[in-house]
Amino acid sequence: MTFRSLFTRALGCACVWLSASAAAVPATQGDTLQVDLPSPLVDRRADPWVLRHDDYYYFIATVPEYDRIELRRSRTVAGLADAEAEVIWRRHAAGPMGAHIWAPELHYIDSTWYIYFAAGDVEDPWKIRMYALRNESANPLLGDWQEMGRIATPVDSFSLDATTFEHAGKRYLVWAQYDTESDRGSMLLMAEMASPTKIRQPVIVLSVPTLAWETRGHKVNEGPAVLKKNGRIFISYSASATDANYAMGLLWANTDAELMNPKIWHKSPEPVFSTNADVKRFGPGHNSFTLAEDGVTDLLVYHARDYREIKGNPLSDGNRATRVRVLYWDENGMPDFRQRAAD
Repeated sequence: MTFRSLFTRALGCACVWLSASAAAVPATQGDTLQVDLPSPLVDRRADPWVLRHDDYYYFIATVPEYDRIELRRSRTVAGLADAEAEVIWRRHAAGPMGAHIWAPELHYIDSTWYIYFAAGDVEDPWKIRMYALRNESANPLLGDWQEMGRIATPVDSFSLDATTFEHAGKRYLVWAQYDTESDRGSMLLMAEMASPTKIRQPVIVLSVPTLAWETRGHKVNEGPAVLKKNGRIFISYSASATDANYAMGLLWANTDAELMNPKIWHKSPEPVFSTNADVKRFGPGHNSFTLAEDGVTDLLVYHARDYREIKGNPLSDGNRATRVRVLYWDENGMPDFRQRAAD
């Protein structure tokens, strides 16, 4: 299936805005909630992913050298700041998986650990594709990480930022991929998974960067992260260039809907989280979600810089830091990112 046919099927619904239809849901976090977290949580770590599993929090992110994958764990979220970072994989010296090691995510699927990440080729650093590692050890900091190869997609083009979620007995992959047939930029796609490292067709288009705030510097939708709550599946994502223009958007669908029908997905017309110079937050994005130690309070984990001006290519500026903040909920059961509030 070509990208053009995917667009024909899905673009009509890509920018639909519908108000929340669910009954009012009391907020799970109130204005007086206090969570003691350092800010930033981890310096010089972009595209952060925090996974809460059993009695530990695991942290994985893009390192500024783009050459390796590190993993750390702690009993608490705050403890990740000082946890030792173990290098569990390094880029290849030649060929694929040899450059631009980006946005690793750690997942626990069927009693096995997986890491999804993006990588370029030593001879062609911008030939970015998605890859997977697997570890059958109970502790992902131990055991061997086996290279599972590339996560293939129907169209061979720039692709990255794979994330996965399970719902109603099915597993899905969501990722970002460039359209090769037009000038639409990087869009968000989704497919069911035949296994933790293979997708099955069809592939649907969830979102295309068409809004003004999604096309500043570059036409980009990327960095999806999934959160299920209040009868909905939410997918946050990031858009525009990776400088102060970077911002977060939101997609959502009801949990009882047919998720592979692109028409049931709704999209906010405005960013839900973006640059705020008053609190020294520039270019927030590529987030993940986790739960605080109480098992109730939702946390937003993301990266941002504390200054606007960047010398040269933003990707060469390694000062995107991992931050954490409470994610609130409004009376309609929708996430409230508190755009005006500091961490």
